[in-house]
Parts: sequence; C-alpha cells; structure tokens
Amino acid sequence: MSARTRLKSLFASALVACQILHAQPVDTTVLPLAELKAGQRGEVWTVFRGTTPEPFAVEVTGVLQNALGPGKSLIVCELTDPRVQNMGAVAGMSGSPLYIEGRLAGALSYQIQRFETVRHAGFTPVADLEEVKTRAGRVASAQTPGEMLTSAASDSPYRAMQPVFTLGGLSPAVVDLFAPRFAALGLSAIALGGSTQSGSDDRPPAAGETELRPGAAVSVALATGDITLAGTGTVSRIQGRQVTAFGHPMLSLGDVALPMCAAEILTILPSQMQSLKMANTGRVIGTITQDRLSAVSGILGAGPEMTKVEVTVRPTRGAPRTLKFSVARQQQLTPTMVAAGVSQAILGSNDGGFANGFRLKSDVSFPASARLAFQTVYAGPQGFAQGLNEFVQGLAANLLNPYEKTFPNHVEFSIEPLETNPAVTLDLFQLSRTQASAGQIVQATVGWRDWQGAAHRETVDLAIDPAWAGRQLEVILAPGRALDELTGRPRLIAAAELRSFEAYLAAMRDDRPTDGVCLAVVQRAVLFSDQTVATPDVPGSIERIARTADDARFRRRDGLLPLWEKHLLPGKLTNAIIRRPLTVVE
Repeated sequence: MSARTRLKSLFASALVACQILHAQPVDTTVLPLAELKAGQRGEVWTVFRGTTPEPFAVEVTGVLQNALGPGKSLIVCELTDPRVQNMGAVAGMSGSPLYIEGRLAGALSYQIQRFETVRHAGFTPVADLEEVKTRAGRVASAQTPGEMLTSAASDSPYRAMQPVFTLGGLSPAVVDLFAPRFAALGLSAIALGGSTQSGSDDRPPAAGETELRPGAAVSVALATGDITLAGTGTVSRIQGRQVTAFGHPMLSLGDVALPMCAAEILTILPSQMQSLKMANTGRVIGTITQDRLSAVSGILGAGPEMTKVEVTVRPTRGAPRTLKFSVARQQQLTPTMVAAGVSQAILGSNDGGFANGFRLKSDVSFPASARLAFQTVYAGPQGFAQGLNEFVQGLAANLLNPYEKTFPNHVEFSIEPLETNPAVTLDLFQLSRTQASAGQIVQATVGWRDWQGAAHRETVDLAIDPAWAGRQLEVILAPGRALDELTGRPRLIAAAELRSFEAYLAAMRDDRPTDGVCLAVVQRAVLFSDQTVATPDVPGSIERIARTADDARFRRRDGLLPLWEKHLLPGKLTNAIIRRPLTVVE
C-alpha cells in the first residue's frame, strides 16, 4: 500500500471517528442540576449555516444559584470552542441544547457581560425547560386587553439573549419609519431577515416539514406571508409533538397563540456588541402556546388563527398588485403590522404615483359582526403620515374596546393614487340673505381654488322649513370631522357611554365623510345623548330618571343640532370652518 493510500485511509478513519464522536445525543435522559460540577466538558448544538445542527465545545464554570429569582438558577459555561470564543453567545443561538456526558443539562439562554476577554454564557437548567413544557398542551387564545409587549433588556451583567426580530418583505425606508413603533412595543426589529413564505400559501404543513431536532433553528413569527416579522432561536428539546426552545422569554406574554416556523440560517454576523444569526423564516409548522421566563414552548402541526390582511394597489398605469400576509392577534402589535403593510404598498413600490395623494379604502371584518368600512383621501406625503397615525389609532381603539374580546378575521385595503392634489382653498362662502321667511329659498354660494389650479363655484338652494321659524340659526361650512365635534360628537368616545361592541361599531359608522365639506343648517341646543345618539330638548324629568339609572351612559352637553345638511366637494380636502348667521321669521 502506497504512502498516499495509507494517508487517505487514515484520514477517512479519522473522519468517521469524528462523526461518531460528534453524533448528536439522543434526547432521552437529563442531567440534574445537582450533578453538575465545575470543569465538566460539554457540547452545545446549534446551526451555524443552513439547517443542520453542529456542536461546539464548552466547559462548566459553575452554577449561579437563584440567579433569576428563587429557585431559578443559571448554569455558567466557558465557550472554549475557538469559533464561538471569538464571537461570544450569538442572538439566534438561544435555546441551543447543552449536553454533558450525553445527557441534556440545559439550554443556552443568557449573555454574560458584553466585552469580556474570555467568553462565557448562561444556560437555563433542563428542569426549568420541563416546567414550561408541561404548560404547552394548553393552546391559548389571542392576548387579552391590557397585555403589553415588553422588553426584558436591563443593565444586568447577564441578560437574556432575546431574539432579534427580523423583518422580511419591507423596504429599508418602511423599516426605518416603523422602528420607533416597534421599539415602543419592546421589539428590536431590523431588516436583516428574509422569508421563503408566500402570502398566498395557506396549505397545512406536510408531515416532513414538521420534523425538527434539538439544535435546529426555529422562528416564532408575529407576521407571516408576503411580509414577515419573526424572532429566530434554537430548539432545546422535542418530546413527541411538543417543542421547547429559546431557554428564555421571547416577549414575556405568558399564554400565547403564535406561529412556529421553520428557519434557515444564512450566516452568523460577529460583533463586539451582539453577534447575530441572519435567517430566512420558513413555513408555519406549529403553534407556540407559552412564552415564559425559562423558555417558549408549543405544539407541532397547524398554526394558530391569525388576522388575514390584503393590501391592493391600483396604479394609474399597469395591473393591480396585492400584498397578502397574516398578523398575530395582539392588541398593540396587530395595528402596527397592518399599517406597515399599507406603508410598504405605498412607499415600497416603483410606481412613484402617490406624490399628489391617494384614496384609501378599508374594510374590516369582525366575526359575528357587520363589517366596518371606511374611505379616506390623503394629500401628498404629509397626508400619508397623518393617515398612518389615524389608522393605527383607530384600529387599536377597535381592538382595545372594553365590550368584547375580538379580533378582525380579515382586513382589506385598496389604495388608488390621485392624479391631482386634493387640497383646495376656500375663497368664498356667502348667503343670498341672512333673514328669510318660511318657504323661501336662501342660496349658499361656495367658491374654491384647486391646488395650483383653476377657481370653481357652486350654489346650493336652502329651502327654509316652516319649523325653523323664530329660531336663531347658523349655516356652517366645515369638514365632516369638524362638524362632528361641533354637533357634540367627541372624536374619542368614552367606554362607559356604550353598552356593546355592536353599539361601538355603529357609533364608528356614524361618522361623517372625511373628505370634502359639509354644508349644514344648525341650531344651538342642549343635547341629551344615549350611547352617543343625541336628542334635543329632553324634558328634565326624563333626563333625571335616566341619569339616575346610569349616569355614564346618558350624557347632557351643549352643542349644535343639525337641521339640514349636504356633502359638497367630494374627494377634496380643506381645513376651513366658516359660519354665517341665519334668522327665520314667521
């Protein structure tokens, strides 16, 4: 046998020996915390690239007793593998299982310091992972009102390796626009993420697609489809269909219903501040049901119920295009992610046709309730920012209503660019007479100029109703929202004024148009309202009885009572409010 052949044989034998040495332990037995000793050597399994886990070496330093609270200890290990010693514990490695003597001891979960010269990391003991796993069989519903997304970041010398939430399907401009909103929700979201999902792919996962093993990458998603928002970590343990991962909380939400997704690691980006894995989020393969101090846990199989969103852009030229994605049902997150999708449709395209403004139609479908539809016109870039804020606030108010725990099944948007800027300037508003008799006609003339365009004029006949005789009236020209407020309808409705979610939706539908102006004949009056529906001049005896029964539901306020009104200048925008007196004589 030649020397070259012998060398090849020795190399092959060494390769087989290494493969046997580094074969991933079968997850059948655990190593109790009491049996851990300083100096023990172990292996941590994680994905460095692709989807196949690989081991790296560590050495046990010791156990920090009660480090995270009574009974919540932390295993501390030195990262002796040269690959990891250079980069430290990596965001995305959280949950990587630690095996010592072939037994599962814990999961990588905490960063120790940040700029230490010898890298260490904290591991959640396997007993704490088991505690979270036992809760996983209970599938949670959407979060209840009042729960907030919170960040676990602190000045502690050891901190949870929270997954970096990566956004896919959003342009950098949209990510920058929404970064403060995500930060306010406790999400450190960056654009260094991708997705292999499709918004139109609603197929359940095939049997092979739900196969995971300890050390594999896994993502917990907050949005899936053409737009994704997901935090990627590592699987710690699998027992049947139950999966435990991360080794620390994701957002500390407790009972949750979030998509569990497959993940592919592109590479690791080393950093002295925080190294992280760059990942593609894959298809939904199950449901995360627990987000606890020691881990996240869930069930392989079908994903949770989510709110489906469709955003269709209808450009001036070319075929319409539609973004399809689904959003996890959480009161603070859902409006923000839906608004991010709308922003992507407007800002993340090559159309360039929204400089003048756009028309936004929305249709929100709630289960067992009639739909809530709106149509709004916005002018230019400033109008977009205003509309974005109004939408987030409005949908958040719907989800945080105190009457019913509900989320939309489906949200549809249609966006159409405007050929001209809709802003107009009112030049003229005059009445043909300020005093009139019953049956006479008073002409109201409105004059306006288009944005950098021509002048226009319209005359409207006001037929004087005999019932108006003897009253001091006003004729008002104002945008719908302004007239809502002038007539005693507050922009924000107090929860105590209504008694059901249906009444809440009805109150929302009762708003006047947001475009154009309303021409109205009004009378100053004392208004008595029942669930925001106002009635003038209610006898004092009835008012006293009603308010004694429910002072919050029934309200008394001064306002203007509309006697007649008409919507003018549809599709135009102005902020002007003009009032003219009108006296009706016998």
